[in-house]
Amino acid sequence: MQPLLLLDIVGLTSRLIGEHTPRLAEFAGQGAVRTLNSIVPAVTCSVQASMLTGLMPEQHGIVGNGWLFRELAEVWFWRQSNRLVHGERLWEAGKRHDPDFSCANLFWWYNMASSHDFGATPRPIYKADGRKLPDCHTRPAEWRDRLTAELGPFPLFHFWGPATSIASSRWIAEASKLAMADFRPSLLLSYLPHLDYDLQRYGPDLGHPAVRQSLRDIDAVAGDLIAHARERGYQVMVVSEYGITPVRRAVHLNRHLREAGLLQVRHEAGAEILDPSQCQAFAVADHQIAHVYLQPGLGARKAAEVEEALRSIPGVAVHPGRGGGVARARARRAGPESRARRGFRRVGRG
Repeated sequence: MQPLLLLDIVGLTSRLIGEHTPRLAEFAGQGAVRTLNSIVPAVTCSVQASMLTGLMPEQHGIVGNGWLFRELAEVWFWRQSNRLVHGERLWEAGKRHDPDFSCANLFWWYNMASSHDFGATPRPIYKADGRKLPDCHTRPAEWRDRLTAELGPFPLFHFWGPATSIASSRWIAEASKLAMADFRPSLLLSYLPHLDYDLQRYGPDLGHPAVRQSLRDIDAVAGDLIAHARERGYQVMVVSEYGITPVRRAVHLNRHLREAGLLQVRHEAGAEILDPSQCQAFAVADHQIAHVYLQPGLGARKAAEVEEALRSIPGVAVHPGRGGGVARARARRAGPESRARRGFRRVGRG
């Protein structure tokens, strides 16, 4: 079996491949380029779960980058356990066909408590005095020591946020090379995040100097990794989870729900914090969508009031999926984990 590098360059679209990405343009010209129609919601956790299971969010259960965990009455984003994902994973299917099949997962999400053979993912160290130190979690655990010795500590604060830079994507690419040398997996999943943040920070504007530089930076890192993999007999496939498009305004659902008397906050050190346990209704906003949760036992009349409040907000549209979008709010019972994620089909979209 010829091994495969599946390289996720998030935010990359065919429109961005050109003069600022000569190595990716050359790679595309040597093969084929196909449009990948993304799912709804087109966010990292949901799209990656669909890519790796072949299922839709209502089936694998990853309905966003985060959701309300009902038993905790808390909203959690960016959880890391692969046990949250339902369905057979790509590498599990590979092992069914070939017992010698192996998979290394480098920084695709839901990387912990997983059935893949080798892996690495961001995992900070939280100190008792409140400090947050950069680090990563690996499988096997001792591989972290090799990565740190060869590459230095994982540059967590360059991975996402205001200090983001090409450093984290370069680190992941170098770790991917080490994975080929150490394990030679049948399937190597590698995730390069750099382009995504700058497209969101500056907009998908090819005229912006920072966007042009980001394209050049990711082209250099990805081009080098692709060449390295091919030299070692790997096939290479480049994918992207979604593209970034311009927007003109935001839709602040929770402000409207608060004005309607449906949302409750608590005060902490002079700041207002959402209190999900006491809200009659509130929205978990996640880029292009928001999941709106209702208090259990709210009743049909109050649910209709929430629906009317949502429908009256300019910019809210209806999710076209099963369940009728805003038209219905119905619990879907499929075990406690599924219930925590899939509870309602009520979605506002801006």
